[in-house]
Amino acid sequence: MPNDPCLQPARKVKLKGEMIEFTCQAFLFDMDGVLADSTPAVGRVWAQWAREHQLDPEEVVRRAHGRPSLTTIREYLPEGDHLQENREIERRELAGVEEIVTFPGAQQLLASLPQERWAIVTSSTRRLAEARHRATGLPRPRCFITSDDVTRGKPDPQPYLLAAQALGFAIADCVVVEDVGAGIRAGKAAGARVIALQTTASPAELLAAEPDWIVPDCSFLSVSAAPEGLRVELNA
Repeated sequence: MPNDPCLQPARKVKLKGEMIEFTCQAFLFDMDGVLADSTPAVGRVWAQWAREHQLDPEEVVRRAHGRPSLTTIREYLPEGDHLQENREIERRELAGVEEIVTFPGAQQLLASLPQERWAIVTSSTRRLAEARHRATGLPRPRCFITSDDVTRGKPDPQPYLLAAQALGFAIADCVVVEDVGAGIRAGKAAGARVIALQTTASPAELLAAEPDWIVPDCSFLSVSAAPEGLRVELNA
């Protein structure tokens, strides 16, 4: 169905005022910036770290979003003590977990999904991801993939491929929900359809990563059970 607008890249889809419907088998959610609003805490920690190393805080914060912290540290401090720097970043981010809140619609969306049909796929360490998840009070998925579970983080497709495999669904039957370019590219490279949320990155960054659809946040998604799997509505 090449002319189906639901199958066209986001830059070609005019969502305003439209209702788009499709089916899938499972959802794979990034956590920070999608379900949990950790952006202020993350930005503060990475900006401070950047200043300590005479780096551009704005650039570092932008590149740190959606990727494992070790990736960012290795990129900016190739000769540094990466593990020690990572432990310090984690310590600082753990100190700010009480600031974490959920995004609009996140609680309701997860409550509408059967537990065996969704996963969280985050670039945070296991320790940090667990702490942030507890702070949100969100339902816990059966499948919770963190940076400790993979050898290659986003934008590599490995995290999303691992989550789909753990749930028992083909990645092509899954929908990834992301908020930044690295995560969108990971989902697309894996072979999933991707919904981008306008919660963190600029519209230009989202469009450049070529998600399938773009909506403001989780409150613009609704899901219900259907004989063929999950029926999804995007209300823009």
